[in-house]
Formats: sequence, C-alpha cells, structure tokens
Amino acid sequence: MPNQRPYAVLFDLDGTLVDSIELLLESARHAFDGRDRRPTDAQWIAGLGTPLQAQIRDYVDTDEEVEQLRSRYRVFQREHHDRLMREYAGVEDTLAELERLGHPMGVVTSKSNEMMDRALSYLRLDRFMGTKIGQDSCLIHKPDPFPVRLALQELGYEPDEAVFVGDSPHDIASGNAAGVVSVAALWGPFTKEQLEPSAPRHYLETITGLPLLLDRIQWLDT
Repeated sequence: MPNQRPYAVLFDLDGTLVDSIELLLESARHAFDGRDRRPTDAQWIAGLGTPLQAQIRDYVDTDEEVEQLRSRYRVFQREHHDRLMREYAGVEDTLAELERLGHPMGVVTSKSNEMMDRALSYLRLDRFMGTKIGQDSCLIHKPDPFPVRLALQELGYEPDEAVFVGDSPHDIASGNAAGVVSVAALWGPFTKEQLEPSAPRHYLETITGLPLLLDRIQWLDT
C-alpha cells in the first residue's frame, strides 16, 4: 500500500543544492597556505560532508592550530562567498515543483549554520526549507544518522517515508543508517564509482529528475 502523504525530501547542501566546491577549495588553499602539511584538492573534497574542524584536524597537531586554520578559512569564505557561490542548474525550479507536489523539504549539512543560512538566502532557496540542520544544530554529525533523524523529527516524518539526497559517501552513510531512502547526486564532485561502496538506493544524474524518481519510489518501492 503506497504511503498516503508525499515523501519528505532532505538534501545535503554543498555539492547537492549549491555549487560551492571552488569556494571550499579556495578557502582551504588560503587557510593552509605556507604550511608543510596541507591537503590536496582531492583530499579536501574527500572530506566534504564532515565538519570543518574534523577536516582540518587531519593536518595539524593541536587544537590551537585547528582554531587558527578554521579562522583563516572562515575569513576567506565570508569575503568571497557571493563571488564563488553558484546554484546547480534546475535546483530552484525542481524545489518549486516539489513544493507544489506537497513534499516537505529540509537541509542536512555539516556546514556551519551561519554559512548554511547565507548560502540558502543568497540563492533564494531558504523559502523551501521546513527544517535546516547545520553543524551548530547538534553535536553529532554525518556520517552518523543523528542529524538526518533530527530533521525528520522536526518535519514530523518517519524514516520509511523520507529520502535523503546527497553527493558524498558521508551523506549516503548517514541516510542509510537513519533508515531513509538514500539518493546519490551525481552532479556533485563525487563520481558514481566513488559513491558505489556506500550503497545508495538510487542514483540521480540531474536534480530535475527528482520528482519522477520520488513518484517511482513512493508508488513502486513501498
């Protein structure tokens, strides 16, 4: 028997709703400039979906260094945010269609709440979100399922009537552990081959295909 109400749709932010990859890479390059231990672009991308402090900690020895680099990163990120922030093609129209179809939506990201709100506001996507879970919203982060479950709680939905769309293995792991339908966003920086080990339930080539996929999930997979 199909669910009687439209599925809740949760999204990751960076690499899923917003094309901020160059902003994140340039911020990291700036933060680590002049240091012997620094991540390559590929290493930094691999950590996307986890909190900034956790990414930095792999390349430093002390909490003081973490805070120094976090501060340098944030200063650059705030200054260059609007110049380097982009929306993926079709995002706004797709969210408007999901809203028309009655799907409640939310964001689950490891980005700070400040930068999450700024990105959503700048690209005029905040109006679609019934819940926004950022790094400062909870103490436990992806790939743990807790932030996904928190978002569902705020929307009043159960895991078996929700999907989580994300571009990174950390997103897929979080969604799978939370018991929602995980959807891998292939328009982000991760390839299908990189995402396959995390075992997403579905792959999606473009966000514009999401309403049709949701219809298939809700009426055929339940």
